[in-house]
Amino acid sequence: MSNQNNVKDVVISRTINSPIQKVWDMWVIPENFQKWYGPEGASIPVADMDVRVGGKRFIAMEMDTPNGPMMMWFTGEYLEVSPVTKLSYTEVIADKDGNMIPPSAMGMPGDEPDITTVTVELTDMGDTTKMVMTHAGVPAGSPGETGWNMALNKLEKALS
Repeated sequence: MSNQNNVKDVVISRTINSPIQKVWDMWVIPENFQKWYGPEGASIPVADMDVRVGGKRFIAMEMDTPNGPMMMWFTGEYLEVSPVTKLSYTEVIADKDGNMIPPSAMGMPGDEPDITTVTVELTDMGDTTKMVMTHAGVPAGSPGETGWNMALNKLEKALS
């Protein structure tokens, strides 16, 4: 019996010590995205981002593992782009050519969904920005949540 309906998605809320436009730019400008995305120790050699509804994204993440460097590719499509307040996109694990591959091919548990959705909601608080990032399809408390927290720490550092 699946407990998928009981699984809570990753939801991370932070107040970032930076104006809303700067926070938005970290999510939508490829060079900025490359500075912070991914867990500690990861780098983003490729960030092709056509940030408009229906636009595609193609991201490469390189990480050192005990077995040597590992490359992960992600693709997806922008679902909502409301400048400076809301960004939503699908995320799919892919091969280097952008073809979807099952998460299990990357060693993830077999019950991970093939397509997940990331939604970023920003609220202008003057000198600071409230950010709520939801990754629907990734369970709260999972390694995915840990990775997001590391990435968002890097985001805050890049803005300081």
